[in-house]
Amino acid sequence: MIEVKNVSKKYGDFYAVRSISFNVKDGEIVGFLGRNGAGKTTTMNMITGFTEPSSGEIIVDGYNVDVKPKKVKKLIGYMPEGVPLYPDLTVKEFVSYMADLKLVPHKEKKQAVEKAIMQTGLDKVRNRLTRNLSRGFKQRVSMAGALVGDPEILILDEPTVGLDPKQVREIRELIKSFRKDHTVILSSHILSEVSQICEKVIIIDRGEIIAVDTPENLEKQTQTEQVLKITVEDPENVFESVFANSEHIKKIELEKTNEDQTKVYTIELKEGIEDDTEARKFIAIKCAENNILNLGIKKEEQTLEDAFIKLIENRPEYSVEEIKKIQYKKELEDLRQAEKEKKERKELKKEQKEKAKEMKKEKKEENRKSEEDKKENFEEIKDEEKGGNK
Repeated sequence: MIEVKNVSKKYGDFYAVRSISFNVKDGEIVGFLGRNGAGKTTTMNMITGFTEPSSGEIIVDGYNVDVKPKKVKKLIGYMPEGVPLYPDLTVKEFVSYMADLKLVPHKEKKQAVEKAIMQTGLDKVRNRLTRNLSRGFKQRVSMAGALVGDPEILILDEPTVGLDPKQVREIRELIKSFRKDHTVILSSHILSEVSQICEKVIIIDRGEIIAVDTPENLEKQTQTEQVLKITVEDPENVFESVFANSEHIKKIELEKTNEDQTKVYTIELKEGIEDDTEARKFIAIKCAENNILNLGIKKEEQTLEDAFIKLIENRPEYSVEEIKKIQYKKELEDLRQAEKEKKERKELKKEQKEKAKEMKKEKKEENRKSEEDKKENFEEIKDEEKGGNK
């Protein structure tokens, strides 16, 4: 459905996005993650056709965004960040206006507007001015504007920002309901939301794609240590000393002391321990031997947020001059690759031309032989007829 191929966006000497490539399949809900200024909104604007790439190409449902922008825009519903609404329009008027901008046919407009309002749960506020709505309802109105006309693709930029937990939950369920009828690209800072909603995650940092995978795979791939969390009742305060020199444990940290004086410790196991069963048994036995009441021990799972931080935190910081050198090197590589591909196409064309010439020659030879055979057969028939007449 969406193919982003080696796309860059340059402003003067600065690359907002540099040589990014990724695909989004039909019906997928994809999370687009990155720090502020990483290039998320720039990329979304290029997919919608609002911003033109400096290089590369974006294909949406077979159409190149630069070549067929109107065709592409008909396929996309875009919900921008910041909820830009017209405060003097009612909900219904705003959604109707968005339908007009999308050139929804007049005979279909009423039904399209009604469908978008019902899908987003705006039925009870349809006649209220948008300026009088809560933040949650404003988000829904903006989403209805993206949905009207039933586009195949929805691009949602920070759809849950600024909402309370209840509103976030409602918007999350709403986005999940789009899965069966739409392809969705969702940009968000709330990584727990992305993990619950999205089937695939694209992480961008400093204008470059650094990971494309499922949330589950990213969490597994970036898990570098086994961590256990244990809650204990330790009246003699001996827990840390008991496990100070354990063969299983690398580090122990007191996370918090609860009001009832129970303590929560984080235990990092030593490298190379993949199965924590033996470590758990060891900890349980030692607790029992030292009058420490073990109230529960569990494995601390890696989250998408942990994975995101690990992927971006160790990336090197570059000076402006270093960035220019990297960009120059990349441009040089791109030119060399383009020249190589041009040369390969030229050689292929030459080879095809020579092959066609050879085939033409062979065909000509076949035709000549065929004519000679026909002539020879004709002469034989004439000789036979002469012999018969005698």
